[in-house]
Amino acid sequence: MEKEIERHFVRSVQSIGGRAYKFTSPGRRGVADRIACLPDGAVWFVELKTKGGRLSELQKHFASEMKLLNQNYAVLWNKEHVDEWVKSVGGV
Repeated sequence: MEKEIERHFVRSVQSIGGRAYKFTSPGRRGVADRIACLPDGAVWFVELKTKGGRLSELQKHFASEMKLLNQNYAVLWNKEHVDEWVKSVGGV
């Protein structure tokens, strides 16, 4: 379930000293699920999905906007992807 991946993500970010905030933007659909603030000052917009999930057109548009603005953005599809992402951003 997506909720399980989300819990795993929050715990994983906390384990490396960061914080993961639930993100909602009233009046702006398609924004990422979470904002991860990491100890090195990096901020990531993260969309969490499960196997079989898909990005909506609005989510794809948001991802494109983030790329154009040189922002950190990731889509993570399972707990293993979360673990790989944590390692890639400086986790153990």
